[in-house]
Amino acid sequence: MGDQEFGINQTACKKLAKALLTLQKYMQVAVVIGGGNIFRGISLENSGVQRSAADQIGMLSTLINGISLQQAFQDLGADSIVMSAIECPKVAEAYNWKKAVDYISKGIPLIFVGGTGNPYFTTDSAAALRACEINADLLVKATKVDGIYNKDPIKFADAVKYDTITYTQALSEQLGVMDATAIALCRSHSLPIFVFNMDKLLENPDLGHLLFDKNNGTYVSE
Repeated sequence: MGDQEFGINQTACKKLAKALLTLQKYMQVAVVIGGGNIFRGISLENSGVQRSAADQIGMLSTLINGISLQQAFQDLGADSIVMSAIECPKVAEAYNWKKAVDYISKGIPLIFVGGTGNPYFTTDSAAALRACEINADLLVKATKVDGIYNKDPIKFADAVKYDTITYTQALSEQLGVMDATAIALCRSHSLPIFVFNMDKLLENPDLGHLLFDKNNGTYVSE
């Protein structure tokens, strides 16, 4: 959104694409993108629309964001591939994990859209699923706060940040920074999670892998 109240700010998209390309110097990159800047299913569900339909609209909004980010990559002279869990062949490639792994091995940034393709699953769950499927070494959750706290740091000045935390603790304390289904899936496959403030990536992409340590966020593992 950039500094807009909703919608797509292409300058913000290009800033993100540039940061991801810089990060790609240090590691292979795949992105799962949401659609909350355009539509949130919960708002329509509260108006009487069935949950499945509301979630489908939300998933379609992620395709819009994915195309916008792909255009930002293109403006920077870089290739990228949009892969969708919802088949839309004139807009994006249908998700196929073998093709996804092949693209990543060739250094092509991947943009995963359409969530899991099913209602009742969040973007977090889609990210955990895709990360497990492509054998990722780390799942990064880019958010508005600089890690996981014992309570909402935006609402409580005395909130305490965790440098490291276990999957079980994150689930048992219901910390809410990430969907429980996603955390449970990562735990089942021993996939570590790093939660950090997205602004750090946008401001300091040249730090590369050094960006992802406990000083800049929270590391979730066994």
